Amino acid sequence: MNRGMNIEFWLTVDKLVEDSEIVIDRPKGSAHPRFPHMIYPVDYGYLSNTNSMDGAGIDVWVGTGDSRKADAIICTVDLMKRDSEIKLLIGCTEEEKQLIMEKHNATENMKGILVKRG
Repeated sequence: MNRGMNIEFWLTVDKLVEDSEIVIDRPKGSAHPRFPHMIYPVDYGYLSNTNSMDGAGIDVWVGTGDSRKADAIICTVDLMKRDSEIKLLIGCTEEEKQLIMEKHNATENMKGILVKRG
C-alpha cells in the first residue's frame, strides 16, 4: 500500500472527526433497540452532520483511552441489511477493539474486519 495515501486517509478521517460532534446514542451497557440481547460493550454513536451507507451518520465506537482520534476502523458486511459500512474507533483500548470485533463477528449475518492506523 502507498504509505502516503495511508497517511492522507487518516488525516482526512482526523479532519472529519474534528469537524463533527460525536453523538453517543447507545452508551456502553445498553441494549440494541431491535435486538435486546445485543449489549453494547463500548459507547456507540455517530458523527453528526455526516452520511453513511444506511443514510444515517457515520458510526463511531468511543472508548476509554486518552486519544480522541480514530486509530482504527471496522469494515462490516451485513447480510440482513444487505449493506456494508465503516465504523470509526475513537480512543479505544486494545481490549475494547477486541470486544468490538467480537460484537461485529458474533452472528453469521454480519462480519467485520479491523483496519488499524499504521
